[in-house]
Amino acid sequence: MAYTMAPAPAAPGGSHYCVCKVELSVCGQNLLDRDVTSKSDPFCVLFMEVNGKWVELDRTETAVNNLNPAFAKKFIIDYHFEEVQKLKFALFDQDKSSTQLYEHDFLGEFSCTLGTIVSSKKITRTLLLGNGKPAGKGMITIAAQELSDNRVITLSMAGRKLDKKDLFGKSDPFLEFYKPGDDGKWMLVHRTEVIKYTLDPVWKPFTVPLVSLCDGDMEKLIKVVCYDYDSDGGHDFIGELQTSVARLCEAQDASPLELECINPKKQKKKKNYKNSGIIIVKSCKITRDFSFLDYILGGCQLMFTVGIDFTASNGNPQEPSSLHYINPLGTNEYLSAIWAVGQIIQDYDSDKMFPALGFGAQLPPDWKVSHEFAINFNPRNPFCSGVEGIVQAYSACLPHIRFYGPTNFSPIINHVARFAAQATQQETASQYFILLIITDGVISDMDETRHAVVQASKLPMSIIIVGVGNADFAAMEFLDGDSRVLHSYTGEEAVRDIVQFVPFRNFRNVPKETLAKAVLAELPQQVVQYFKHQNLPPINSEPA
Repeated sequence: MAYTMAPAPAAPGGSHYCVCKVELSVCGQNLLDRDVTSKSDPFCVLFMEVNGKWVELDRTETAVNNLNPAFAKKFIIDYHFEEVQKLKFALFDQDKSSTQLYEHDFLGEFSCTLGTIVSSKKITRTLLLGNGKPAGKGMITIAAQELSDNRVITLSMAGRKLDKKDLFGKSDPFLEFYKPGDDGKWMLVHRTEVIKYTLDPVWKPFTVPLVSLCDGDMEKLIKVVCYDYDSDGGHDFIGELQTSVARLCEAQDASPLELECINPKKQKKKKNYKNSGIIIVKSCKITRDFSFLDYILGGCQLMFTVGIDFTASNGNPQEPSSLHYINPLGTNEYLSAIWAVGQIIQDYDSDKMFPALGFGAQLPPDWKVSHEFAINFNPRNPFCSGVEGIVQAYSACLPHIRFYGPTNFSPIINHVARFAAQATQQETASQYFILLIITDGVISDMDETRHAVVQASKLPMSIIIVGVGNADFAAMEFLDGDSRVLHSYTGEEAVRDIVQFVPFRNFRNVPKETLAKAVLAELPQQVVQYFKHQNLPPINSEPA
C-alpha cells in the first residue's frame, strides 16, 4: 500500500500490522551467589525501551535457593514486526519483601530486541553487570513461542429430505452455527448461504478459525440450526442439532457423517416423529493457517539487499544541495532510509551480511557505466557487515565514482531474483529476499523493470522503493500494485503485489520509526502469501 495520497504519513491500516502475542520463557544458569548462608533467590524483571527509557513490563516469581532457575511465570508481549522492540532482562536476588528493585542484589542483565529472540526461537547469552563485564559464569536462556491457535476448520455441508416450509414450493434452507458464550447463551459463529427451492441442499464449503467455532476445544458442544429463508426476515425454523468438532471430524470424503435435524416442538407433539431431515457433513478438515511469526519461528531468514541510485540527477555529493551530500550530522535521506529499514530486517538474518549494490555511476579505472556494482568494489564479495557496514561502504565509495545515468532498476532486481530463484530449489520456507531500492527519480527502463517485477512476483522476494528528493514519482506508484495489477510489456500479470513505494519527503518531519512502519507494513503478509501459494509450511511446523 502506498502512503502518498495522505498529506501527512498516517499510520497504515491496522489490518496490515503484524500484531500477535509472543510468550517468552526464561531460565538462568550459574547465577551469582549473593547469599552468605544459602544460594541466591533469583527473580527476573522484564523491561522495554519506551521513548529512550526502560519501563518495567513484568516480573517472574522468585526461585528459592536456586542458581539455575527455570521460571514458571511467562512474559507475554505484543509483537510488532515493523518496530524495533528493545528488551532488557534483569535478574535479582530477593532479599526483602520490597517491590523496590534497589532493595535486592543485582545478579546481571541482558538486552536485545524481540526480533533477535523470535528469529532464533531460543537464545542463550552471558549476563552482564552494570559495568558491562560478565556476571561471573551467569547465563540466561530465553525461548519464544507464538500465543495463537492458528488452526482453521473447513466444512462441506449438505441436507437431505428437509421439512417443506413453503406452501407453493420447496424450502430455501440455510444453516447457522453457534457456540456457547461466556454468558451461557448461544453465540452465532457462521451462517451459510441460502440454497433456493430444494429440500436436498448442498452448501459451499466454508472455513472458519477453530477458535471462533469452539474456542479451540474439540469436545465443546456446538449447535447447528437449519432455517427456511424468508425475504421479510421471518425465517422459518426447520430443525437443529448439537454436536462437537471432534464428532464432525469423523466425516471423511468417502464416508460422510449424517446427523438428524430435530424440531423439538414437533418431537413433543407427534409420536411417530423421526426427524425434520438429515444434515450431512460431507467433509471436515482441520489445517493450520500459518502466520508470519510461524515462518520466522520456524527458521525462515530474511535476506536483505540494498540498491542505491548514483545517477547524475542526485547532484554533486560535495555540494549541500546534493541528495548524496552527507550533512554535519553524518546523514542524508539515503542513509536515513538504509537505517530505517535495515535496523529492523537485520534481526532476521543470522549472519547479518548484506549485499549493497549501486547503479547509474561510472566506475574506475575505465569509467564505464554500471547498473549493478558492489559499493565496496568487491564484486565477488559485495557483502557488508550489518547496517553499519553498508553505511561505511556507502560513505567510502562516494569520492571514487562519477554520478552518471540512466536510472535502470531491472539489473538489480534481476540480480536479487537470481538468488531468490536458487532458494526455491530447496522447496522449504527457509529464505525470503528483500530488496530496498533508494532512488531520486524517474525510471529509464520502465518496460524492463515491469517485466523484472512480474517475474520476481513468482519468487520469495519483495521490493521496497524509497523515493528521495522532490521528483515526480508517478512511475513508482504504478509499480506499487495496490490499486491495479501490474502487467509486463508481454501482457503477463504479476502473481502478487511485491512492490511497496514510499516517498521520503512524507517522512522528513516525523520520528524515523514512522518510515520503517510504512515501508514494512505489507512485508509480513507478502511473506505468508508467497509460502502459502507454494504450499510450504514453516520448516519446524507441527501437524494440525
